[in-house]
Amino acid sequence: MEWSDIRLFLAISREGTLGAAARKLGLTQPTMGRRLKALEEAVGRKLFQRTRDGFVLTDEGTLMLAHAERMEEEALALTRELTGSDGQLDGQLRVSCPDWFGIHVLAPILAGFSKRYPQVTIELLTDARLLNLSRREADLVFRIRPFTEPEIISRKLMTVPYGLYAAAGLQDPAYDGNDDLPLITMDEAFGSMPDVAWLKQLFPAAPIAMRSNNRDVQARLCLGGGGLAVLPRPLGDSLDGLKRLDPPMSPPSRDTWLGYHRDLRRLPRLRALLDMVIQSVGTA
Repeated sequence: MEWSDIRLFLAISREGTLGAAARKLGLTQPTMGRRLKALEEAVGRKLFQRTRDGFVLTDEGTLMLAHAERMEEEALALTRELTGSDGQLDGQLRVSCPDWFGIHVLAPILAGFSKRYPQVTIELLTDARLLNLSRREADLVFRIRPFTEPEIISRKLMTVPYGLYAAAGLQDPAYDGNDDLPLITMDEAFGSMPDVAWLKQLFPAAPIAMRSNNRDVQARLCLGGGGLAVLPRPLGDSLDGLKRLDPPMSPPSRDTWLGYHRDLRRLPRLRALLDMVIQSVGTA
């Protein structure tokens, strides 16, 4: 068996269809089909059952999956260690963070980093998914949840204050529990966020006018007069036409954490970026 065929097997088992697996690996669907057929002939077993809803592992495929995942982890570990021993300040770094944080906090820092280290290419992914650092889906991740994986080196980067905002022309609320000003808040998938509960506690009679899981979208809706919104202050304070209100209690702040795999701890380009981020945030 070729390692490339094991990667193919893993992609199909995770994506469930040849088309999705082909897109993930950058191959065509016919190529995926031919290589899967060759793999099944090589091992002498059917690895997938073809169903109307996609590809489902057979018993033999399930047995093979555990071994394939261990092979993948060893290959990824080798790649990480080789990358981590690279002494050059060139190459690529993949960075993941929330959308608003990438725009309003990281983008200015990354622009300065690029001027200082032009041989390093930064790929910035503003994604709500929790990307897997062990699989090199990202090299450096910024997020609001602490990291618990033992192989991840992490630290709290900063505490982000939040504020209550309204369009400059909108009347200030009375904060008497009877305010019926419309609210702009997170979508229901993020309904457990602390600012959502805080907003409803402060304005129990106010209707929800709009929801979005994107803080920049919330800010633009607020700027257009759509209602009150709780926003990170680095975002809300940066927009002309928004006013930060003075409610009787402040919205909850959120901690931002950074994390990277321990195998990359000596990678010069990662160290250089970490130093610049920590210095910039600390002096902001």
